Amino acid sequence: MDWSAATTWWLVCGILVAAELATGTFYLLMVALGCAAGALGAHAGLGSTGQLVLAAMMGSGATAAWHVKRQRKPQALPAGMNHDVNLDIGQRVRVDHWDEDGAARVHYRGAQWTARYAGQGSAVPGEHHIVALDGNELRLAPVPGH
Repeated sequence: MDWSAATTWWLVCGILVAAELATGTFYLLMVALGCAAGALGAHAGLGSTGQLVLAAMMGSGATAAWHVKRQRKPQALPAGMNHDVNLDIGQRVRVDHWDEDGAARVHYRGAQWTARYAGQGSAVPGEHHIVALDGNELRLAPVPGH
């Protein structure tokens, strides 16, 4: 069986897409775009050098563009402070007494939790909201206006 250059490019493109699905490496899709460009170049009648140049330019250009796009995206908060990861962030608790070391025991979700003060200024009893979780310890800051 004799394959055309376009068939080879499409097969490599499919293998790269399958590898991306298996590994989750989005950059492989960018390289697959380069292979698709090489296949289209073969369909257009370019020689093997033209196909390789087209594939290399498209693959490397797409990879560079994706890298720049990812670098410009703001970094996500750490999991302990990210409301999308931890739904406790932002919830309110009442602190009756702060210890001298900035710790307190608070009642939250039906259990006693250790909490640490993470706000500005000195810790005073009252309404606080959870700003982070550090293991099984709550980090609290005062609720504005209370």
